[in-house]
Amino acid sequence: MKIVILDGYTENPGDLSWNGFEALGEVTVYDRTPFADGSGEIVRRAKGADILIVNKTPLSAETLAELAPELRYIGVLATGYNVVDTAAAKVQGVPVCNIPTYGTAAVAQFVMALLLELCHHVGDHSRSVKEGGWSSCPDFCYWNTPLIELAGKTFGVIGYGRIGRAAAKLAAAFGMEVLAFDKFAQDDGVARMVTLDELLAQSDVISLHCPLFPDTQGIINRESIAKMKDGVLLINTSRGPLIVEEDLAAALHSGKVAGAGLDVLAVEPARMDNPLLKEENCLVTPHIAWAPKESRQRLMDIAVENLKAFLAGAPQNVVNA
Repeated sequence: MKIVILDGYTENPGDLSWNGFEALGEVTVYDRTPFADGSGEIVRRAKGADILIVNKTPLSAETLAELAPELRYIGVLATGYNVVDTAAAKVQGVPVCNIPTYGTAAVAQFVMALLLELCHHVGDHSRSVKEGGWSSCPDFCYWNTPLIELAGKTFGVIGYGRIGRAAAKLAAAFGMEVLAFDKFAQDDGVARMVTLDELLAQSDVISLHCPLFPDTQGIINRESIAKMKDGVLLINTSRGPLIVEEDLAAALHSGKVAGAGLDVLAVEPARMDNPLLKEENCLVTPHIAWAPKESRQRLMDIAVENLKAFLAGAPQNVVNA
């Protein structure tokens, strides 16, 4: 069986092993597969493969048609699977399997890392010390930005799934009151379920954990920001298009939003003309909340188990059944 991994580097830059896949067939791993100029290189590399493993390499209906009839299975090394035309794959009888949960703890931890950096500016203060700021200070200590204590403040979670619940527990451990908005969740002893407008009005910190659907795209916009407290902090480790970036940039610039911590943007990799990159009170990291080694190992293990289940005739985590 021929297994082709089209963009393996992000999942495994060298600190993990492909042995689980290698035990199941003949494996060819490409760190990256170019696709900006169409699907030509994708087809050249994937042609004849029984199994395709991808992360962000797009598999369009046209590409899939060129890979038939050999292609039997597509595994996505991520939770999101929008890079694959799942409907076209279904027509060809090719299951597409994703990794529904692997980074819950890692992403929730990263939420708090962004939040704590907004509250304490640890990196900036460390740089200041190394540049001589403390040595030349006439006082025994100093701070270059206001410092924020979280205890007693309100943490609002938009989207109360696995990661939202994990982030809520961490916020509660800091002594924060937790509110959540989710159409399908209920109070769980950690978060109190409220309407979206109530959450926007009452939260000192808002953390986004909802999937990207038509009704959530742009959920953070000029109108919703106007309903927030002055000086609110905003965290997004979910999907970039949940935010209308021009509206958030304006709110950061005016001080309505005191700070934002974003691990995702509407267009990735970031474009240098993105207005959020110009705002000093906006932290932007390169979509790494999911990426601790432990989390990536879980992802790898589940990806292998997905393929084993398919080969055993009982596919799991199929998104186009």
